[in-house]
Amino acid sequence: MRYTSAAIETLIEEFSRLPGVGRKTAQRLAMHVLQQPSADIERLSQALLNVKKNVIRCSVCQNVTDRGSDPCPVCSGRGRDRSVICVVESPADVLAFEKTGQYRGLYHVLHGVISPLDGVGPDDIRIRELLARLQPEDGQDVREVIMALNPTVEGETTVLYISKLLAPLGIRVTKIARGIPVGAELEYIDEATLSRALEGRSGL
Repeated sequence: MRYTSAAIETLIEEFSRLPGVGRKTAQRLAMHVLQQPSADIERLSQALLNVKKNVIRCSVCQNVTDRGSDPCPVCSGRGRDRSVICVVESPADVLAFEKTGQYRGLYHVLHGVISPLDGVGPDDIRIRELLARLQPEDGQDVREVIMALNPTVEGETTVLYISKLLAPLGIRVTKIARGIPVGAELEYIDEATLSRALEGRSGL
């Protein structure tokens, strides 16, 4: 069923384009927006615009950061262990590890995984930037790279590909333990399970 209001229908269609949002959820969101005070909706609109205007990727780890805070707070933080880099798929995974309070190393965000069926190859994700960080002149202090990608076929393919690239560099490559169910996404794993997976990482 389509609404008689073209404006509402357009809003529903836009909400439906968000990941994981079907038409019914989009309708509820649209009705919620319609019932809120104009000031609240203006704040939401401004927040959306600010994200696109002010959020960039860190020039070092590729995680998201505010414009003017590059390198990001993690890369520039004094209390971080710079001998370890944890490779993750998305910024949401960085947040998941930070919530555990257990990991004090650095990160590298790939912004995707290798997926030939989806037309995503090694050049489409941030592997080149990772390799640049590990060159002798830049990565001489890095002793370990932790592969912390989602346990999917695409994730495992990416882990194997990167591991082969890093082998000649003499850097220890590990991956997080398998306390995480196959097919699960790291951003939804509880802190305790994620901490144990990190502590129980194994060599590749």
